Amino acid sequence: MGKLRESVDARALRFAVGFPLMLAAAFVVCAFLIRADLPEPLAIRWTGGGAVDFAPFGAVVGAGAAMIVLIGWAVLVQAVPLSRPAIMRRIMMGAGLFVSLFLTTVLAAVLVGQVGLENARQAQVDVAVLAMGSGAALGLGVVMGFVFKADERWSTDDDRAMEAALARELDPDLVRDSVTLWVHARSSVFVMLGIATLLPAALLTIAVPWLAALLAALALVTAACLVARLRVDRSGLRVFAAGFVRVMDVPAAAIEAATPKEIRAADYGGWGYRSQGTSTALLVSSGPAVVVDRLDGRRLTVSAGSATTADNIAQVISRVAARARRNGGVAGS
Repeated sequence: MGKLRESVDARALRFAVGFPLMLAAAFVVCAFLIRADLPEPLAIRWTGGGAVDFAPFGAVVGAGAAMIVLIGWAVLVQAVPLSRPAIMRRIMMGAGLFVSLFLTTVLAAVLVGQVGLENARQAQVDVAVLAMGSGAALGLGVVMGFVFKADERWSTDDDRAMEAALARELDPDLVRDSVTLWVHARSSVFVMLGIATLLPAALLTIAVPWLAALLAALALVTAACLVARLRVDRSGLRVFAAGFVRVMDVPAAAIEAATPKEIRAADYGGWGYRSQGTSTALLVSSGPAVVVDRLDGRRLTVSAGSATTADNIAQVISRVAARARRNGGVAGS
């Protein structure tokens, strides 16, 4: 029993069980309030020519209440397990509320459409009730999805966050030795790239769709090559092309020096990733960069945005490299 309580959201479970029951009970009570004005039997299915299938009042109300409860439970209970992502639990809670209210709306529209009739063959589903109830059900479902607060559960991510917080508390300099920097080409470059590729692609969409798609893909790849992410910490330097493709990974103990420098991309073969002999570069523009000399004689050059950020990155790299060498190459010491 204890394990069950730890694995489910008790508040969500109470709502998932109780709401469909209360909704079904309200439907039954309201149905009996208008029982005297309803024909017997009630119409339950229609075709183009009118009502074709009928059922007794008790069967319609009983089956409708059962549907509200069972289907509501089936959807709402998906928001109960704590093992599921919070966003999924929010979606299922909102969907469960919507489904329950929508079923009730449909059943109410069926009954209201037959009020005052002596013969159910003349009955029609009340469109006004159906439209207003469906709109309200959808709106309330969306609101529930946003306001439902999924209980958080301690996870491995929390463990890592706790370890990081303790490490920062024990070593205040740890924050200074960790920096992440995004660099990209000037905005005018992306504008010209769009004009040179996306505009022709739009014109070719009707005539040659495959060529238009090829030009658009080429534009995206080229734009991605003009974006990079630098990550420096006590383990070393890592550079990611397009923000996620790792193209450089230098351990801190393997770094000899890091120097800010004003460079011209043409001297390195142009923008993007370049590797020639002992030199490797990832440049998104000409201008400030960081030149990293390795102990094995290789040299890496990376764009650094501005002169200030280039100087800061170079200082951090030099500091973590000196620390790693001082501690015998043990990262993070």
